[in-house]
Amino acid sequence: MTSPRNIRLALAAALLVAFAAAGCRPEATAPEAAATPAAGAESELLAAAPQAEQAITAEALREPIAVLASDEYEGRGPGSPGDAKTRQYLIAQMQAIGLQPGAGQGSGERGWEQPFAMVGIEGEAPPTWRFAGGGRTVSLKRRDDFVAFPGKQQPTASVRDAEVVFVGYGIQAPEHQWDDFKAADLRGKMLLMLNNDPDWDPQLFAGNRRLYYGRWSYKYESAARQGAAGAIIIHTTPSAGYPYQVVQTSWGGEQFELPATAEPRVDVRAWVTEDGAKQLVGLAGKTLEELVEAAKKREFQPMPLGVTTSIDLKATIRQVQTANVLGRLEGGDPELADEVVLFTAHHDHLGIGDPNAEGDTIYNGALDNASGCAQVLAVAKAFEALPQPPRRSLLFAFVAAEEQGLLGSKYLAENPPVPPGKIAGMLNFDGGNIWGKTTDVTFVGMEKSSLGPLVERLAQEQGRTVEPDQFPDRGFFYRSDQFSLAKVGVPAIYLDTGTKFVGQPEGWGKEQIEAWERDHYHQASDELVPEWNFDGLIQDAQLGFRAALHMAEADEMATWAPGDEFEAARRDAIRAAEGAAPTAPAAPSPPAAPSPAQ
Repeated sequence: MTSPRNIRLALAAALLVAFAAAGCRPEATAPEAAATPAAGAESELLAAAPQAEQAITAEALREPIAVLASDEYEGRGPGSPGDAKTRQYLIAQMQAIGLQPGAGQGSGERGWEQPFAMVGIEGEAPPTWRFAGGGRTVSLKRRDDFVAFPGKQQPTASVRDAEVVFVGYGIQAPEHQWDDFKAADLRGKMLLMLNNDPDWDPQLFAGNRRLYYGRWSYKYESAARQGAAGAIIIHTTPSAGYPYQVVQTSWGGEQFELPATAEPRVDVRAWVTEDGAKQLVGLAGKTLEELVEAAKKREFQPMPLGVTTSIDLKATIRQVQTANVLGRLEGGDPELADEVVLFTAHHDHLGIGDPNAEGDTIYNGALDNASGCAQVLAVAKAFEALPQPPRRSLLFAFVAAEEQGLLGSKYLAENPPVPPGKIAGMLNFDGGNIWGKTTDVTFVGMEKSSLGPLVERLAQEQGRTVEPDQFPDRGFFYRSDQFSLAKVGVPAIYLDTGTKFVGQPEGWGKEQIEAWERDHYHQASDELVPEWNFDGLIQDAQLGFRAALHMAEADEMATWAPGDEFEAARRDAIRAAEGAAPTAPAAPSPPAAPSPAQ
């Protein structure tokens, strides 16, 4: 039997022949911007977009969320039975939509999964952590005051009588003329450092916009490069962008990493509460406030506190397997079909963990990120509803282990089924708007690429405005999967919830978002409940569909803004795809390690 899609393709082909015979096809014109569609596309696929996007419905979104966030899927922890079940569900959904396998295989054929190995580490810290100095001692309580985890993929980690040294923000950033270490010998020391990056001066580190230097993964890597035995990050809710309970839940169970290579590592990675840090520095006769003030100066020097500490950590180590799941819709233009528009959404969450007050141990991850998976599936349905495929191909990637430090997208970026220089642009869906329609939408990183003006124009057609990151101090661009692909040069659209809700007073939106982060983020209560309003999820998925369609139809691929931190990577990726040698970078590259999910 001839499929409906084949019938649509045949009709579309006949129409194109008729148009061409009648001389009706408009003459090609220069693209308005890197993501502007080809002239002929305006009267063909883009005209069909309003009808096709009707496939993005509340029911199309609700069903995958209800399945993936059910207790049956056990929180979708990496390497767990729920992880395997999740991948099979996503494959079945893509097959039903009509996609083809999108993962490259060693045989040259394509499969649905891109498997990779991880190391699982179940850490065990002592009940108390003792610090001594000035003839006194302080004992901090595990979980209540500190979280400590082995930094190496080994069954034990021990630090004996290490001196505690305060190192400010623990940042070395030559392009900002900033060095917190000043060539001090910190080998074998326990480094105490502030979270975030300098944010009180708009001339420093992009002001209150958190850069990668403010992420916790950078801190531990920075300490390792100094030869330190360990690093303790001081948690405060403003500096982290989330409450301490997120640290407790995120570090409370088994952690996963890609197998270690030759990069340096500390023995101990730790967090301490603000109150715990005050007790610790009090042993040195200092206050935390005076240390923070000292750290705000470029001339800051590492400060030995005259405090020593020892700690023994145990770990259970195991090898596990997970996989990214990839589907593909082949493009219709023979000259552009080898290029793709990439979609990402992470399919994992935290699995089974400590019980909450109600005794619930399953961290279902409904908003984070069953909702993003549902949006990508719904967008795929909208593309299949078009009368013909777009010029470029589409690659739908459900990536693994995002909550463990963007591991799946990192693996995808380093082992891409399509060369990064052939990826026209990408859209990442991570979390969604469950509170209703908005008159605005947030585009995290909108100032960084040619995709900003495109999204602004398309949002205007929806009657909405586009805002840059409305919580810039939280560093969202470096916390989700688009960061992994940006490091290999791929410009990205990462839409986040707007804050101006239809029918609600000013400030209501931010209150809802912050309340959800406080009460449900990385907690067992992140579940699908009847109060969810799907109107905002639909709005944003339809906007993403329109933007992707324009990228798939455009004459040119998306570009980074001149001078952006990823511009050189884009240039080198395109040259590599063309078989040319890379050029010298025009701007400093971002740190090489992956961003964490927190």
